[in-house]
Amino acid sequence: MKKLIRLFKFAGPWAYLLVIVTLALFVITAVNLLAPEITRQIISIMEHGELENSIGRITMLALVLLACFALRAVCQFINSYLSHVASWNMVNKVRGIVYDHLQNLSMSYYHDKQTGQLMSRVVNDTGTFESLIAHALPEVTTNLLTIIGVLVILFMMNPLLALLVCIPIPFIAVVSMIPRLMRKHFKSAQEKIADLNAVLQDNFSGIKEIQVFNKQSQESQRVLAKSTQYTKDIIKALFYAGILHPSVAFITTIGTIIVLIAGPVIALNTGLDIADVVAFLLYLNLFYAPIAMLTRIVEDIQQGLAGTERVFEILDVEPDIKDSPDAKAVSRLSGQIEFRDVTFSYEDDIEVLNHISFEAKAGQMIAIVGPTGVGKSTISGLIARFYDPTSGSILMDGIDIKDMTLESLRNQLSLVLQDVFLFNGTIGENIAYGTDDATSEMIQDAAKIACVDEFIESLPDKYDTYIGERGIRLSGGQKQRLSIARSVLRNSPILLLDEATSAVDTETEREIQNAISKIIGHRTIIVIAHRLSTIKKANKIIALQDGKIVESGTHDELIAKGGVYSALVEYQSLS
Repeated sequence: MKKLIRLFKFAGPWAYLLVIVTLALFVITAVNLLAPEITRQIISIMEHGELENSIGRITMLALVLLACFALRAVCQFINSYLSHVASWNMVNKVRGIVYDHLQNLSMSYYHDKQTGQLMSRVVNDTGTFESLIAHALPEVTTNLLTIIGVLVILFMMNPLLALLVCIPIPFIAVVSMIPRLMRKHFKSAQEKIADLNAVLQDNFSGIKEIQVFNKQSQESQRVLAKSTQYTKDIIKALFYAGILHPSVAFITTIGTIIVLIAGPVIALNTGLDIADVVAFLLYLNLFYAPIAMLTRIVEDIQQGLAGTERVFEILDVEPDIKDSPDAKAVSRLSGQIEFRDVTFSYEDDIEVLNHISFEAKAGQMIAIVGPTGVGKSTISGLIARFYDPTSGSILMDGIDIKDMTLESLRNQLSLVLQDVFLFNGTIGENIAYGTDDATSEMIQDAAKIACVDEFIESLPDKYDTYIGERGIRLSGGQKQRLSIARSVLRNSPILLLDEATSAVDTETEREIQNAISKIIGHRTIIVIAHRLSTIKKANKIIALQDGKIVESGTHDELIAKGGVYSALVEYQSLS
């Protein structure tokens, strides 16, 4: 119930529609309860009155009955349509909320998550709300009102027969425990479909590798295995549903048999009219039919509740990295960066960085080098505050970055990663992605600085060329240069280059070096480099080993020392 109340809070803007739907349900219930009484009156007139003198009254009652059924049809349309309007709008709203929450979660949340699983939470799990709001809950409301109303009428007509009608209810209550087992398997099935989505997303993204390594058969088996697991859970849930529905139908039939046997006896002993007996049987059907209906919609309810649980599991996750209560928005900074005794661990017992301290003055180019796995990329992640240090602090222009709002902090940064991500759009849209008011001239200037303008101009549609998902139509070097152009256009005071030239050839690397040299002195540049030829002009080169700074200085100073950096340079020159 708490989850349903929480879910309905999202329906605020459409609450008036749900109120109208509720009123329509009351009218539908009233008509359902009134129809047998009108039928009883017609039969009573036919039983006790002279037919010729009663045609007019019977006709009037029949027209009233027809009008009631017409009103019910209108209310059923209102219920069906408006409940769908409210539910789909709510689904749309919740999907937006879940997506917003996901994109604001810290990077640590995504370490063990697959894209397909998250997509399933956003799309599939929220989609179950529609059947819950538009179908299951209105049906539950109508049927419960009908059951209560009929029960009251039955006791008013004949208390003894009404008590006999209630005999199956305890047995139905026992059978109603089955839905708990159904929900367990429905939730498991939704987890399995999320796993299936994750495998499909991975496989479609890696279709080249699957084909070149001839892994089609193995991947087909893996997809089939995930699909089979989902199917097994659905079948288990439907097994319990298969027990539930006929069990309730059988139990309600017993109630009808009891009344059919006891009804005539009571009628003979109490003088109950035939019209009353017929009305009682009509109300009896109206009593048991909603009970059977409730068991049929339990499946939708359990699927909806399972989806609700999975959605709230995400919404209940708090981001590790968020604005502190007293965080302040900062305007454009000069770009000075200082690490003060920074230690960082992804896990509590494994230190990636150990007491790191260095300073980058505004406009300087600082290079971070070292073997793979020593924490070079972690430094750029800490500057962008994707993670917080385990201890120590990071300052920009003398301000601890934890005291800045995340939005204003990241407004100071541009980032070029080794694994470039481009959106499925045009080249121009991708270059302008980080800048809200970019003009065509600004986009072209950024492309020139990144040495990608000649390639773009050679394309038939130039800057309007669509590049495909993740830039699949481009080479690694072209994607890298587009990413650099995007960061150049952003014109932030700090530029983070994390292996930015790793995927380009020697000639393109030289062009990018020339481009970077044009902005040295105008921005603070932090270069995470494996190819050391890109950092010879750095104001300071910091060499890391085992998570610690082992030496720092200019290229010439470190070569003269003959230490870690010198060894790396020598190794690359030999290779």
